Amino acid sequence: MKMNAEDTLIGSVRDSADGLAVSLPRPQRHYDSKFKVTSQYKNQLPDMQNRDASEILGANVPILQVGISNFRIPLKFMTEAGEPVSLETSVTGSVSLAADRKGINMSRIMRVFYEFEDRVFTPELLEEILEAYKERLDSSRARLNLRFAYPMRKPSLRSGLSGWQYYEVAYEGILDDLGRFRKRIHFDFIYSSACPCSSELSEHARENRGIYAIPHSQRSTARVSIEVRHGQMVSVEDLQRHCEKALKTETQVMVKREDEQAFAELNGAQTKFVEDAARLLYEQLDADQRIFDFQVACAHLESLHSHDAIAVVNKGVHRGFDGHVDDFRSLIR
Repeated sequence: MKMNAEDTLIGSVRDSADGLAVSLPRPQRHYDSKFKVTSQYKNQLPDMQNRDASEILGANVPILQVGISNFRIPLKFMTEAGEPVSLETSVTGSVSLAADRKGINMSRIMRVFYEFEDRVFTPELLEEILEAYKERLDSSRARLNLRFAYPMRKPSLRSGLSGWQYYEVAYEGILDDLGRFRKRIHFDFIYSSACPCSSELSEHARENRGIYAIPHSQRSTARVSIEVRHGQMVSVEDLQRHCEKALKTETQVMVKREDEQAFAELNGAQTKFVEDAARLLYEQLDADQRIFDFQVACAHLESLHSHDAIAVVNKGVHRGFDGHVDDFRSLIR
């Protein structure tokens, strides 16, 4: 198609030399799928993030974390039985940024991570990735967080059936200025909490007034966060066993009538306040010498109240978990 002068000219500007008006060509609205990037062309591309300190907007201060959150990728994890399983994983990677530096090459966070995509992921592997982050992005500190749903086949209580239970898990790695690596695992355990007070009040109504009453119970969550001692390994299955041994009343996958009756009996035998749940988990985790530090946050989605009951305990290690929980609502399922 032939273009006329009006189509090809974008307008007039003043030439700095003689002050005359000159016309500039109008950019084409066209994607050139055949265009090839040469090394020379690539070297001419603007690099905004590597501009000098004069290009910094706002205060010229260090940034604690800068990177990419929630890029998703299928990764391989090893089960306790030694079988690899591929799971969709949400990855957050970040590094520190010193003052006088405009920014980081953001895509490098993802590109470096992809170099490890065929490996089997463990908390220990995060140290290797973080070392690469520090080197390739010229940073003093780096962090990684991998979130995934981990499946385990769980049997029913009495019917002999079984089904897949999925556990929300996160591997966290921290590499500081001195090259010290810390590996953490976060694990969510969903259980039923039957209220001891409501149970006693229900029995009182039966015994003293002949009134049938049902104690209240609710779906509850315990978020167990641990820091693994250097040179030690703790599996996701280990954490599930710790939680099940402490709390007993994990929610069920496959349920027939005999299983539902068994679950009612189990809850009757294992009534617990939120304070009880936190302390029972503390007892289990504190006995595991592979665990250097830990924190437990429990939330009970109250069926009696219009609010939730919460509790937090930690081991109290210096500069370890501090009892802070960003948002207890994230524990309510």
